[in-house]
Amino acid sequence: MGLLAIVAASGILLLAAYRLYGRALSRWVRLDPEAVTPAVSLRDDLDYVPIESKFLISQHFSAIAAAGPVVGPILAGVMFGWVPALLWILLGSIFVGGVHDFMALIGSVRHQAKSLADVVREHMSRRSHVLFMIFIWIALVYVIVAFTDIVAGSFVGKQVLDDGTVVSGGGIASSSLLYLALPIVMGLLLRYTKVSLNVATLIFLPLVGVAIYVGQFIPFDLGAMLSMQPAQAQKVWDVLLLGYCLVAGMVPVWLLLQPRGHLGGFFLYIAIAAGCIGVLFGHQPLNYPAFTGWAFTAGDGAITPLMPMLFITVACGACSGFHSIVASGTTSKQIRCEPDAKSVGYGAMLLEAMVAVLALACVMILTPAMLKQIGTNPNLIYARGLAQFMHVFGVPVAFGISFGLLAFTTFVYDTLDVCTRLGRFIVQELTGWTGPAGRLFSTAATVGVPLFFVLQTSHDAAGKVIPAWKLYWPLFGASNQLLAALGLLGVTVWLWRTYRERWIWLVTGIPTVFMYIMSAWALMMFVTKGFVKDGAFALPVGTVPWAAVLLIGLAVLMLVEAVKAFTHPTPPAPAEKQLTN
Repeated sequence: MGLLAIVAASGILLLAAYRLYGRALSRWVRLDPEAVTPAVSLRDDLDYVPIESKFLISQHFSAIAAAGPVVGPILAGVMFGWVPALLWILLGSIFVGGVHDFMALIGSVRHQAKSLADVVREHMSRRSHVLFMIFIWIALVYVIVAFTDIVAGSFVGKQVLDDGTVVSGGGIASSSLLYLALPIVMGLLLRYTKVSLNVATLIFLPLVGVAIYVGQFIPFDLGAMLSMQPAQAQKVWDVLLLGYCLVAGMVPVWLLLQPRGHLGGFFLYIAIAAGCIGVLFGHQPLNYPAFTGWAFTAGDGAITPLMPMLFITVACGACSGFHSIVASGTTSKQIRCEPDAKSVGYGAMLLEAMVAVLALACVMILTPAMLKQIGTNPNLIYARGLAQFMHVFGVPVAFGISFGLLAFTTFVYDTLDVCTRLGRFIVQELTGWTGPAGRLFSTAATVGVPLFFVLQTSHDAAGKVIPAWKLYWPLFGASNQLLAALGLLGVTVWLWRTYRERWIWLVTGIPTVFMYIMSAWALMMFVTKGFVKDGAFALPVGTVPWAAVLLIGLAVLMLVEAVKAFTHPTPPAPAEKQLTN
C-alpha cells in the first residue's frame, strides 16, 4: 500500500464517520434547530456573538488544531512507526475525540454556554466543580508552556537546504508578526466599515501569502540583534510570546480571536489541501518503517514503551481534553443553532485527524539519512514534508518550508490566545474578582506561571540543554488526556442523569474508562521515575513528578464524586428533547 492509498483511505473513513456516526450522535442527543442558543439569547458582542457555522468551524478548528496534531503524530511515528500512530489517530478521533468534543459542546450549549466545569457542578457536586476547575487551569498552564516554547524555537536558528538556500528563523518570526497584524486590521475594518466578511477574506487571505514570502527578506533575528546564542534568543521569544498572550487574552473576540481564527482556519485548509494534492501527484514512496517495536530507546538510553505512551503522545490528533475547554469556553458562546454542533464539534475533530494523518505522512516519506539531517524536531519534519508535497506545484522548497513553519505557528497562536482567555475565566470564577482589575490579574496569573517554567533551564545526562517544550510535552500529553477522561466523565454523568439510556455507556462510558487508564498509567510512570532512584525512594528535583502526583490526586477525587453522582438517589433531570420519528 502506497502513501496515496493510505491518505485517501483515511480521508474516506473520516468522511464516512462524519456522515454516519455524526448523524447518530445528533439523533441520540436530539439536536433541535428551533432551540434558542445562548449566543443569541445572551448576545453582548464581547464573548457571546452568534456566527454562521461555516465561519465558526474555521475559528474552532484553528483554536483546537494547535501543535498537537503535528507534534504528537510525528513524535509517535518516529518512535514506534507509522502504523500504531495511524490506527490511534483514526479510531481515536472517530470514537473518542470526536464524541468528547461534540458532547462537551452541546452540553455547554444546553447549560447557557457555561463551562464544562459548571455542567459538572450542576450534575455532580460543588466540590467536583472546584476540583475540575483547578485541574483545567493546571492543564492550560502546561499547554501554554509547551506551545509557547515550541513556537519560540521556530524563530531562532536557520535551515540550510540542499541547494544552499537558507531559511532563517528570523524570517519566520517576521512572517509571523505580519500574520498577527493582519487580523487586527481585518477586525477593525469589519467592525467599523461596511466591508463584508467575504470581501475581507478575499483581501486578507492573499496577504498571508505575501507575509510568508517577504518574511525571509526582512528577518527579525533577535539573536543577531542582541548578540545572543539561539537558546538565549529562544528564552527572549518565550517572554515576548507570553506578553502577547497577556494582551490577546483580554481584548474583545471581534478584534483578534474571530478574524484571526477565520484567516487561520482558511490558511490551515490550504495547508491540508496542499498536503493532499502533493500526496496525490507527488508519488512519494513509503520509506519509514511501519512498526519499529514495542519500545523506543533514545540516544541517552531512555526507554519509552508504546503502551501507554502512544496514547498520550498523539493527543490532539486523536483525542484532547483541551478541546472540551475550547468547546465549552468560547465556541458554545458563538454557536448559532444546535445542529451546528455536529459540524463544529464532531466535524472539526475529524478534520484535525486529517491534519494529523498528513503530519504522519511527513514521517512516512523520511529516509534514515533525512532523519539524521533534520533531527527529531517535529516542526522541522512537518515543514520539510509539507515543502516536498508543495514542490509538486513547482513551489520553491524554501517557500514551502516557510509556509509549513508559519502553518505550524498559526496552529499555536490560536491555541495560546484561547488558553489564556480560558485561564482568565477560571481564575475569575474561582476568585470572584471581575471588572478590569480582575481581568488583568487573572490573565497575568495565567501567563505568569508558564513564564516561570519556560525561563528554567534543564540539561540532559550529556549536559545539553533540554528545550522546555520537550521537557514538559509528556506531562502535557498525560494531563491533557486525563483532562479528556474527566471531560468524558462529566458528560457521561450529565447524559445519564438526563436520558438514562444504554447507549451512553457505549458512546461515552467506554472512552472514559480507556482514557482514564492510559493517562493515569502514564502519570504513574512519571511518579515512579521521579521518586524512585536506583531502587530506593528519593525526593525528585524537577517539577514533573510533583505535578503528576497532584494530577493523579485530583483525578481520583473527581472519580469519587462521579461515583456518588451515579449512585445518588435524586431522580434524573427530564430529558431536554423527545426523539421523534
